[in-house]
Amino acid sequence: MDSQKTVMIIEDEPDAAEMFAEMMRVNGFRVLKMFASAPAIPMITQEKPDIIILDIMMPDISGLEVLRYMRREPDLYSIPVIVVSAKSMPGDIKVGLEAGASMYLTKPVGFLDLKQAVERVLHKA
Repeated sequence: MDSQKTVMIIEDEPDAAEMFAEMMRVNGFRVLKMFASAPAIPMITQEKPDIIILDIMMPDISGLEVLRYMRREPDLYSIPVIVVSAKSMPGDIKVGLEAGASMYLTKPVGFLDLKQAVERVLHKA
C-alpha cells in the first residue's frame, strides 16, 4: 500500500522549484517538477497529484490558465492547488482565488508557511 502523497510543483524558476521540492520531500511527499505550464497539463491529467503548487507567472501559459483548465475538468477540479506567486497585490490574490486556488501564498514563501498551507489544504480535501 502506497500512502505517499504526490505533489506537483509547477514553477519556472529552477531554484524556487527545487526549494519547494526539498520542502515537500522532507515532509514525505513524492515530488514531480514541471518548469512550464503547457506540458504540465497532460502530466496533471496522467498523474492526478494529491496537491499542486503553482506559480502564476510562467514562460508559456499563465498558471491561472492551468488552474482554470483544472477547474473545468471533472477529473481534476477537486485537486487542491496552492498558488505561490510574486504577484502580491490584493487584486492578483483575488483573481487567483476566483480562478480556483485553494490557497494563495506570496513569494518569498518560508518553509513553515508552505508546510502549513499544504497540511491545511490537504485536510480540507
